[in-house]
Amino acid sequence: MPLRRAPKRRSRSVSNAAPALSDFRRIVIKVGSALLVDQAKGKVRLPWLTSLAEDIGTLHARGADVLVVSSGAIALGRTVLHLPRGPLKLEDSQAAAAVGQIALARTWAEILGHEDITAGQVLLTLGDTEERRRYLNARSTLAKLLEYRAVPVINENDTVATSEIRYGDNDRLAARVATMASADLLILLSDIDGLYTAPPAQDPNATHIPVVPRITGEIESMAGAAGSELSRGGMRTKIEAGKIATSAGTHMVIASGHLKNPLKRIAEGGRCTWFLAGATPARARKAWIAGTLEARGVLHLDDGAVAALRRGASLLPAGVVRVEGQFERGDAVLLRGPDGSEIGRGLVAYDHDHAERIRGRSTAEIEALLGLPGRAEMVHRDDMALGAE
Repeated sequence: MPLRRAPKRRSRSVSNAAPALSDFRRIVIKVGSALLVDQAKGKVRLPWLTSLAEDIGTLHARGADVLVVSSGAIALGRTVLHLPRGPLKLEDSQAAAAVGQIALARTWAEILGHEDITAGQVLLTLGDTEERRRYLNARSTLAKLLEYRAVPVINENDTVATSEIRYGDNDRLAARVATMASADLLILLSDIDGLYTAPPAQDPNATHIPVVPRITGEIESMAGAAGSELSRGGMRTKIEAGKIATSAGTHMVIASGHLKNPLKRIAEGGRCTWFLAGATPARARKAWIAGTLEARGVLHLDDGAVAALRRGASLLPAGVVRVEGQFERGDAVLLRGPDGSEIGRGLVAYDHDHAERIRGRSTAEIEALLGLPGRAEMVHRDDMALGAE
């Protein structure tokens, strides 16, 4: 199921001015271990987390969709298991994550519950954002949670991820989640209030950069190395996250998480760095569908379906007269009109054999034909790029 479209935000300015937090309607917030966990005590910083939950409650109350990418499972679990400080072996990290994830999920559920918000736990591995079918399943789960007005709390599944199949840091995971969710803003709460011309701890003359219109080689060269032992990230990984996010149409902001109510501070114009995207998530997604995916099949449509698509509708099975190719759910397919001309392309919601069985039939017949409830749309409007777009 495609994600519900977020309400439209104000048009982006052609200037390089910093946006306003109130402009955004679907927001991913990344919280690192060093902010969430008191390193000396190995416990959650509850006063700070309570203030962040208040900020999330404010966003949620005005109708924004909010997703949280939270580190902290390993940091909490290593304390419970009395593991030594310093780098851990892979199997020790996995054990710590298994123990700590329980405490982390309970903490988020309780802290958001005080704001009358339901939390939903989602654990991802690299394959969930890289393999098409798993990507679609994860995207559908996020869609349903947002539809129910819950806040997904997402973490890498460190209990099973090996060094070869992990993100390595939650900055890039957060960027992947933002693109998966078609978010229009990614907030990275950090131990620093944004990007500087050089690492300020090393260069006292480093100056803060409030807005980055485009990530260039010069911007990348300003990033330093990773910080504390609790965090696998650093400014370098944040820049990498920015490249992922902005290329998908998602603005990103790096802001300090050391102060209470960090989101309120961003909203009030506190010091941070905005990384600007050149297009909306919807436009970036359509460009990706139109230009970078190899079509695995063809759906031939009747005149009524072509007219409906051009009015902004999704493609229903009833409008498909012929199916070509061997494709799976989530693959790109060409959409052709009765005269054979290409109308556009989209991500199909059915495997080839199921598409063949339901083509030309009404939505009400899908369950009887397939033996299970199916999606109403063969290709959803949000997963489609037409020639005129």
